[in-house]
Amino acid sequence: MPRIPGARGRLVDLPVQGSKRVLLAAPRGYCAGVDRAVIAVEKALERYGAPVYVRKQIVHNIHVVTELESMGAIFVDEVDEVPEGAHVVFSAHGVSPAVVNAAADRGLQAIDATCPLVTKVHREAVRFARDDFEILLIGHDGHEEVEGTAGEAPDHVTVVNSPEEADTVEVKDPDRVVWLSQTTLSVDETMDTVRRLRERFPNLQDPPSDDICYATQNRQVAIKKVAKDADLVIVVGSANSSNSVRLVEVALEYGAKAAYRVDYAHEIKQEWLDGVETVGVTSGASVPEVLVTEVLEDLAGAGYRDVAEVKTAEEDLMFSLPKELRQDRSGRTDDRALGGRTRP
Repeated sequence: MPRIPGARGRLVDLPVQGSKRVLLAAPRGYCAGVDRAVIAVEKALERYGAPVYVRKQIVHNIHVVTELESMGAIFVDEVDEVPEGAHVVFSAHGVSPAVVNAAADRGLQAIDATCPLVTKVHREAVRFARDDFEILLIGHDGHEEVEGTAGEAPDHVTVVNSPEEADTVEVKDPDRVVWLSQTTLSVDETMDTVRRLRERFPNLQDPPSDDICYATQNRQVAIKKVAKDADLVIVVGSANSSNSVRLVEVALEYGAKAAYRVDYAHEIKQEWLDGVETVGVTSGASVPEVLVTEVLEDLAGAGYRDVAEVKTAEEDLMFSLPKELRQDRSGRTDDRALGGRTRP
């Protein structure tokens, strides 16, 4: 990659023992599910006009939410805050059937922007519940994705928040139990939880395919490779973004001497750079690349102008937009029906 000009001038270029450089993880940033959800809100605003309501944050990133608000999106916690008959978009994290029914009861025009990989987990929960399996859902209580998945089969789902909880969770029939997971978890921690569950329940069934999404896994693999050579890792992402928070934890676990999460470049502290030769940079799956660029520009101002991209996978997956948004007002197929922006 070319040297980044230090144009922002906020951080000071202090000497270090060796040479300064940035290792830029790839893949990073927007995944296909996030891309689809954000474009869904943009296109709903184009097609129906403002305001368009969105239940919860469309994706867990403060910058994205603020930008969409400036275009006319209104974010609400629950559908009973949406005027009857209005358009409402369900976020990428998914919703339970109870939310879908509540929206229908209010006559809302619902657009489902749930990531297809989350929808897959929902369908697995329904199928296993129908077959009378007890479902151990590995994830975090209170996370919107977990609430949506658990809501598909509330009488069959028990949430397992951590490997430690795997040692204490109880099931009614250890011969009819299956595990599913939130899509944005640490791969290593999830597998540790599964291992501990299987020690207690040897007949524990696996889901038909891995629930942790490709993008979460790819970003964790990339930061593992960067972390071993990094004095400092900076993860761009919001505090409520599970996959961004996990990237900080993975970086520390795999050798980074320090790791911090920031929403914006201006949050980087000068003291983080004291004595640092190599900075690793990555971003969570709901982060637009412009925020990473600003981080690189600030780091360049502190002398970190040599940037090497560390690529561990190629991503070219795109998802179709919700059916309501695949055509323009004239009925022609929209050229963004598959979503998709250029991303690393």
